[in-house]
Amino acid sequence: MSSPEKPAMRRAPRPEGSQPQRSSSGSTPGSGALATTRLNKRMAELGLCSRREADAWVENGWVKVNGRVAEMGQQVSPTDRIEVDKQAQNQQATQVTILLHKPIGYVSGQAEDGHEPAVVLVQAQNRWREDHAPHRFNGSQLRGLAPAGRLDIDSTGLLVLTQDGRVARQLIGEDSEIEKEYLVRVVYLGTPAAANAPTELQPIHASDPVSTNVQAVFPSAMLAKLRHGLSLDGQALKPAKVDWENPEQLRFVLKEGKKRQIRRMCELVGLKVVGLKRVRIGRVMLGQLPQGQWRYLAPHERF
Repeated sequence: MSSPEKPAMRRAPRPEGSQPQRSSSGSTPGSGALATTRLNKRMAELGLCSRREADAWVENGWVKVNGRVAEMGQQVSPTDRIEVDKQAQNQQATQVTILLHKPIGYVSGQAEDGHEPAVVLVQAQNRWREDHAPHRFNGSQLRGLAPAGRLDIDSTGLLVLTQDGRVARQLIGEDSEIEKEYLVRVVYLGTPAAANAPTELQPIHASDPVSTNVQAVFPSAMLAKLRHGLSLDGQALKPAKVDWENPEQLRFVLKEGKKRQIRRMCELVGLKVVGLKRVRIGRVMLGQLPQGQWRYLAPHERF
């Protein structure tokens, strides 16, 4: 860590104007108490790191608040000056983000029910030969490498694995607005129950679904419901972009990711998903990345 006399620290952005003199109670003289929040949460909100990283940095003595070494669990206000030591920045610079084309049969997170986690595919021999990112693979890149979002065991496509808490927060944080795009092959299991009740469904025998030219028989009212109007787990879903890619395949663009969301949405309108592939997260495309292979997020790429 830098010497106490001349610490090499990065200052987090703060509102313009001079730093007000603060009392030990967290208020400014002549005013009421300022709203405070935990230091790790504030650092995450500023985009400096994840909460977990913030705690590790505080434990290492790499964070100062108003010129004083921070303490674990410390409360701060929006006007407090947060500084981060260069050692934390250097450590963060070595973290990698990996893009994997997950095959069917692998779970996104930890192993479950005898199925392996997708991270086991991150091996030197599975790196895409067209990956020209300036990284050399080594085992340390697997430490703390975690999925930033889920992709069901029976789905395929783009899965992001990252060591960088900033990336994870951007993709799966509570305030994330990152789009995820999917190609979804469907069959139709329901028809309008009556002309005057187009939103109600009656089942078709499961062994005889409409599997070709589904678009021709799927009611437009149901497509509208997929776009907006459905609820899962007692909560209304955010508006989605849903359009026909071809007569048997829909394109979904979502800004949320409830468990098995697309499959459950489709069930509510009489469709059954028979194939699901994620092709984009934010501005990052799956592209030509082969199934079962991976590449690094390139330095110029941003979600």
